[in-house]
Amino acid sequence: MTVVPARGSRQPPSNLPRTLGALRACGHVQRDIKGEVRANLLAALRSGTDPWPGIIGFGETVLPRLERALLAGHDVVLLGERGQGKTRLLRALVGLLDEWTPVIEGAELAEHPYRPITPGSVRHAAELGDDLPVAWLHRSFRYTEKLATPDTSVGDLVGDVDPVKVAQGRSLGDPETIHFGLVPRAHRGIVAINELPDLAERIQVSLLNVMEERDIQVRGYVLRLPLDVLLVASANPEDYTNRGRIITPLKDRFGAEIRTHYPREIAAEMALVAQEADLGSIGAEVGEVLLEVLARFSRHLRASAAIDQRSGVSARFAVAGAQTVAAAALRRSALTGEEHAVARPIDLEAVPAVLRGKLEFESGYDQPVDNDPGRDQQGEVLTHLLRRAVADTARARLHGVDLTPLAAAVSGGHRVVTGDRVPAGEVLAALPELPILHEVATRLGAAPEGPLGPVAAAVELALESLYLTRKLGKDVEDGRTVYGSGQ
Repeated sequence: MTVVPARGSRQPPSNLPRTLGALRACGHVQRDIKGEVRANLLAALRSGTDPWPGIIGFGETVLPRLERALLAGHDVVLLGERGQGKTRLLRALVGLLDEWTPVIEGAELAEHPYRPITPGSVRHAAELGDDLPVAWLHRSFRYTEKLATPDTSVGDLVGDVDPVKVAQGRSLGDPETIHFGLVPRAHRGIVAINELPDLAERIQVSLLNVMEERDIQVRGYVLRLPLDVLLVASANPEDYTNRGRIITPLKDRFGAEIRTHYPREIAAEMALVAQEADLGSIGAEVGEVLLEVLARFSRHLRASAAIDQRSGVSARFAVAGAQTVAAAALRRSALTGEEHAVARPIDLEAVPAVLRGKLEFESGYDQPVDNDPGRDQQGEVLTHLLRRAVADTARARLHGVDLTPLAAAVSGGHRVVTGDRVPAGEVLAALPELPILHEVATRLGAAPEGPLGPVAAAVELALESLYLTRKLGKDVEDGRTVYGSGQ
């Protein structure tokens, strides 16, 4: 079970009512969970507040559909390939709950003081009346997340008879012998089940009554609990055939099935990588240009016939790629003694080797090329697609810039050497003073007279572009990359 951490203090304000009588006196109105979500979502939309902070790329597609489903009071299943942000979107639902909600103090479930539902709380409320003590629950504790696994039991989700309570003298038919499972304990909150098809079909059956009749059945008798939960789930499309499926009766009880997708725009994928990679914690600067290369690389992989598209190419791939590039730059700064670690295109070479394991290749791509055991077919695919991403980025960023003077200078004897042990200063020192270098730096977001790292990164991208368009040659010597005259 996962509980989303609260933002800020979990101590409720001191002026909140502490008894049932005081709660009534202040005019508090009880709302069910779906009504609460509906009211808070409408308030956010009317005020122009973003109800989905941190969710990128879904603004015109997924979010409007989800908002309609929530306003309709539907339980929701999100359907999409891995790494499309389904879990993050489910966790964002917490922001649509009231920050603090009243509960019966000491109750096993999060029961509202106006409406106790367990036998113990009903008895307690009858005995104390308006003196019934009230506690306040932060919204972060009203979101419960469960990763569906084949070993999940009915007891985990719904509950089971507690042998300790039976041993204390209660009969098996006594409702108070039940140890509640995850769903009842999420009463008045949100239950999120990740990878729902991975639940065994007999376990999915246990959710039917919870979703339709809002009661629970344990060991042959029914405990009438008017549970108040919003049930949301995620699933991968291939799960319906490969690992399992959502049984038809349960699928029918979800009011909405919403398809997610990978970011459709380059800018959205770049923003997602920048947000999720947390590069500041690594301590290296990765410029916007390299983030664009990684975003384009991911998109090329998603269109490649060599990659198993049923598995997908997770957005986490580009995030991990950005972190790998930052780590390569940090390592180079340690080896060269540079004060600031700034990523350069040479650092992209680390991405295919490090992240290959995050991809699923189609069958046949694990065989040697042309019966040559020394050739790596998967590696060649990744290298080719990464070069395409670099070329596309350079073409988009340097459109209209004439790189002929730079190509002439390098071909004329100013060979440029780069690598993971070559500092930025050496890259730039190999070239004469050329006006084109200032234009390249400016186009690629580096100040021509600024720090050397971003300028060297810009120059490297221009050199790689010239190599990919066959206007320069490139050799790898002792781990160093040398740009020189074309062949």
